[in-house]
Amino acid sequence: MKKRYDFHTHTLLSDGVLTPSEQISWAIKNNYSAIALTDHADYSNIDFIIKNLLNFIKNESKFYKDIDIFAGIEITHVPPNLIDEMAKYAKNIGAKIVVVHGETISEPVPLKTNYYAVRSNYVDILAHPGLISEEDIIQAVKNDIYIEITTRKSHALTNGHVARLAIKNNAKILINSDVHTPDDFCNYEKAFKIGLGSGISEENLIEIMEKNPKLFINKINDI
Repeated sequence: MKKRYDFHTHTLLSDGVLTPSEQISWAIKNNYSAIALTDHADYSNIDFIIKNLLNFIKNESKFYKDIDIFAGIEITHVPPNLIDEMAKYAKNIGAKIVVVHGETISEPVPLKTNYYAVRSNYVDILAHPGLISEEDIIQAVKNDIYIEITTRKSHALTNGHVARLAIKNNAKILINSDVHTPDDFCNYEKAFKIGLGSGISEENLIEIMEKNPKLFINKINDI
């Protein structure tokens, strides 16, 4: 079984059901090589989330030999013109990864969230961006922001649209699970099939699932 990389998951620090320790146990069961804990954040809880995730990683990560664990946040439903400011703040207080909760068609995400996310120098991943415009995909490429294809049912409805524009414009893609419960974990084989269902070729998927995560880890570790 090939190794899985997943940079968008949630614990009980926001709306997930697992503690970070439980999250890692399930990640190991699904043959993960790396996982990011990226709980939903706005200005009400951003300090709480990052402080507690960093404390978890400081005290427990040394006991996990075969999986890399990253502390992050998912900026969620905030006024779009606050995204850059909040992403910068998150990095300053220790977040390794900043995800922005993109304009999925299954939620009333504020309009222009995608627009402001891809124009920030502090955002790493735009998650489930819904019916994203080609202009915003091109801007993501310019800012080296990764575009997410999601395995989460409620957000995956536009995967084909996202994949088509991302591949056309050579955007970097990551396939993330948006874990909230144990059933949301997705091993390599299942994620690969979801990628195929999104219209991505096998050749491109191998690069997306094996090369891109390593490039992404190198990027965030260089910051």
